[in-house]
Amino acid sequence: MLWLFTDAARLPDPRAAVARLPRGLCGVVLRHDGAPDRARLGRDLARICRNRRLALVVAGDRRLAASLGAGVHLRGGRGPAPRGRGAFATSSAHDLSQLLRAARTGVDLAFLSPAFPTDSHPGGAALGVARWSRLARRGGLAVAALGGIEGSRVRALPRDVCQGAGAIGALV
Repeated sequence: MLWLFTDAARLPDPRAAVARLPRGLCGVVLRHDGAPDRARLGRDLARICRNRRLALVVAGDRRLAASLGAGVHLRGGRGPAPRGRGAFATSSAHDLSQLLRAARTGVDLAFLSPAFPTDSHPGGAALGVARWSRLARRGGLAVAALGGIEGSRVRALPRDVCQGAGAIGALV
Protein backbone atom coordinates (compact mmCIF):
# COMPACT_ATOMS: atom_id res chain seq x y z
CA MET A 1 0.00 0.00 0.00
CA LEU A 2 1.19 3.49 -0.81
CA TRP A 3 0.80 6.22 1.83
CA LEU A 4 0.95 9.99 1.37
CA PHE A 5 2.30 11.83 4.41
CA THR A 6 1.08 15.41 4.62
CA ASP A 7 3.73 18.00 5.36
CA ALA A 8 2.86 21.64 6.02
CA ALA A 9 6.21 22.88 4.68
CA ARG A 10 6.64 20.66 1.61
CA LEU A 11 2.96 20.17 0.71
CA PRO A 12 0.98 23.02 2.30
CA ASP A 13 -2.33 21.98 0.72
CA PRO A 14 -2.45 18.21 0.15
CA ARG A 15 -6.06 18.08 -1.08
CA ALA A 16 -5.24 17.84 -4.80
CA ALA A 17 -2.50 15.26 -4.21
CA VAL A 18 -4.86 13.10 -2.13
CA ALA A 19 -7.56 13.39 -4.82
CA ARG A 20 -5.08 11.99 -7.38
CA LEU A 21 -4.15 8.89 -5.36
CA PRO A 22 -5.30 5.61 -6.93
CA ARG A 23 -8.79 4.72 -5.69
CA GLY A 24 -8.83 2.02 -3.02
CA LEU A 25 -5.06 1.43 -3.05
CA CYS A 26 -3.60 4.11 -0.82
CA GLY A 27 -3.66 5.80 2.54
CA VAL A 28 -3.03 9.25 3.97
CA VAL A 29 -1.23 10.20 7.17
CA LEU A 30 -2.46 13.64 8.24
CA ARG A 31 0.32 15.43 10.05
CA HIS A 32 0.17 19.20 9.50
CA ASP A 33 0.99 19.59 13.19
CA GLY A 34 0.24 23.03 14.53
CA ALA A 35 -1.56 24.19 11.38
CA PRO A 36 -4.34 26.56 12.42
CA ASP A 37 -6.76 24.99 9.92
CA ARG A 38 -5.85 21.36 10.70
CA ALA A 39 -9.40 20.34 11.67
CA ARG A 40 -10.86 21.80 8.46
CA LEU A 41 -8.11 20.17 6.42
CA GLY A 42 -8.86 16.91 8.22
CA ARG A 43 -12.57 17.14 7.36
CA ASP A 44 -11.75 17.81 3.71
CA LEU A 45 -9.26 14.93 3.54
CA ALA A 46 -11.68 12.58 5.29
CA ARG A 47 -14.33 13.36 2.67
CA ILE A 48 -11.87 12.81 -0.20
CA CYS A 49 -10.62 9.59 1.39
CA ARG A 50 -14.14 8.23 1.87
CA ASN A 51 -15.05 9.04 -1.73
CA ARG A 52 -11.87 7.41 -3.07
CA ARG A 53 -11.84 4.49 -0.58
CA LEU A 54 -8.49 5.57 0.89
CA ALA A 55 -7.34 4.92 4.44
CA LEU A 56 -6.83 7.96 6.67
CA VAL A 57 -4.88 8.18 9.92
CA VAL A 58 -4.32 11.29 12.00
CA ALA A 59 -0.99 11.88 13.71
CA GLY A 60 -0.98 12.83 17.36
CA ASP A 61 -4.64 13.79 17.83
CA ARG A 62 -7.00 11.01 18.88
CA ARG A 63 -9.92 13.41 19.28
CA LEU A 64 -9.60 14.71 15.72
CA ALA A 65 -9.15 11.15 14.42
CA ALA A 66 -12.33 10.02 16.19
CA SER A 67 -14.32 12.98 14.87
CA LEU A 68 -13.21 12.12 11.31
CA GLY A 69 -13.78 8.39 11.64
CA ALA A 70 -10.07 7.97 10.96
CA GLY A 71 -7.32 5.84 12.40
CA VAL A 72 -4.50 7.10 14.60
CA HIS A 73 -0.81 7.52 13.77
CA LEU A 74 1.44 7.16 16.82
CA ARG A 75 4.91 8.58 17.10
CA GLY A 76 7.64 6.12 18.00
CA GLY A 77 5.08 3.51 19.01
CA ARG A 78 3.89 5.57 21.96
CA GLY A 79 0.36 4.32 22.47
CA PRO A 80 -1.94 2.94 23.27
CA ALA A 81 -3.28 2.00 19.87
CA PRO A 82 -7.03 2.38 19.46
CA ARG A 83 -9.08 -0.74 20.01
CA GLY A 84 -12.46 -1.86 18.82
CA ARG A 85 -14.23 -2.60 15.61
CA GLY A 86 -12.67 -0.85 12.63
CA ALA A 87 -9.86 0.70 14.69
CA PHE A 88 -6.66 1.15 12.72
CA ALA A 89 -3.32 2.44 13.93
CA THR A 90 0.04 3.17 12.36
CA SER A 91 3.26 4.36 13.95
CA SER A 92 6.56 5.91 13.04
CA ALA A 93 9.72 4.06 14.02
CA HIS A 94 13.37 5.02 13.62
CA ASP A 95 15.10 2.14 15.36
CA LEU A 96 14.49 -1.34 16.76
CA SER A 97 13.29 -0.14 20.16
CA GLN A 98 10.57 1.98 18.54
CA LEU A 99 9.55 -0.89 16.26
CA LEU A 100 9.26 -3.23 19.23
CA ARG A 101 7.28 -0.62 21.19
CA ALA A 102 4.91 -0.22 18.22
CA ALA A 103 4.44 -4.00 18.08
CA ARG A 104 3.69 -4.17 21.82
CA THR A 105 1.28 -1.27 21.48
CA GLY A 106 -0.64 -3.21 18.85
CA VAL A 107 -0.37 -0.98 15.81
CA ASP A 108 -1.31 -2.43 12.44
CA LEU A 109 1.63 -0.95 10.51
CA ALA A 110 4.89 0.81 11.37
CA PHE A 111 6.71 3.19 9.02
CA LEU A 112 10.43 2.55 9.46
CA SER A 113 12.48 5.56 8.45
CA PRO A 114 14.50 7.01 6.99
CA ALA A 115 14.96 4.14 4.58
CA PHE A 116 16.94 6.31 2.15
CA PRO A 117 18.35 9.86 2.08
CA THR A 118 15.42 12.25 2.12
CA ASP A 119 14.68 15.91 1.44
CA SER A 120 12.71 15.97 4.71
CA HIS A 121 15.97 15.60 6.66
CA PRO A 122 18.79 16.84 4.41
CA GLY A 123 22.13 15.37 5.38
CA GLY A 124 20.55 12.96 7.87
CA ALA A 125 21.72 9.37 8.09
CA ALA A 126 19.59 6.86 6.21
CA LEU A 127 19.15 3.20 7.15
CA GLY A 128 19.83 1.81 3.67
CA VAL A 129 18.50 -1.47 2.27
CA ALA A 130 20.46 -3.91 4.47
CA ARG A 131 19.85 -2.19 7.81
CA TRP A 132 16.22 -1.33 7.01
CA SER A 133 15.56 -4.97 6.08
CA ARG A 134 17.28 -6.33 9.18
CA LEU A 135 15.31 -4.03 11.49
CA ALA A 136 12.01 -4.66 9.72
CA ARG A 137 12.45 -8.43 10.04
CA ARG A 138 13.04 -8.12 13.79
CA GLY A 139 10.11 -5.78 14.49
CA GLY A 140 7.39 -8.39 14.83
CA LEU A 141 4.77 -6.42 12.87
CA ALA A 142 3.94 -5.19 9.37
CA VAL A 143 6.50 -2.58 8.28
CA ALA A 144 6.44 0.00 5.49
CA ALA A 145 9.32 2.11 4.23
CA LEU A 146 9.43 5.87 4.63
CA GLY A 147 12.08 8.40 3.67
CA GLY A 148 13.58 8.99 0.24
CA ILE A 149 11.02 6.76 -1.43
CA GLU A 150 11.11 6.53 -5.19
CA GLY A 151 10.49 3.61 -7.53
CA SER A 152 13.98 2.19 -7.99
CA ARG A 153 14.83 2.52 -4.31
CA VAL A 154 11.70 0.93 -2.90
CA ARG A 155 12.02 -2.00 -5.32
CA ALA A 156 15.37 -2.80 -3.66
CA LEU A 157 13.62 -3.60 -0.36
CA PRO A 158 12.61 -7.23 0.21
CA ARG A 159 9.01 -7.82 -0.85
CA ASP A 160 8.42 -10.36 1.90
CA VAL A 161 9.14 -7.67 4.52
CA CYS A 162 8.17 -4.32 2.98
CA GLN A 163 4.39 -4.03 3.33
CA GLY A 164 4.13 -0.61 1.73
CA ALA A 165 5.77 2.76 1.35
CA GLY A 166 5.10 6.27 2.57
CA ALA A 167 6.17 9.40 0.76
CA ILE A 168 5.67 13.11 0.32
CA GLY A 169 7.60 14.35 -2.69
CA ALA A 170 7.26 11.18 -4.77
CA LEU A 171 3.46 11.54 -4.72
CA VAL A 172 3.02 15.20 -5.60
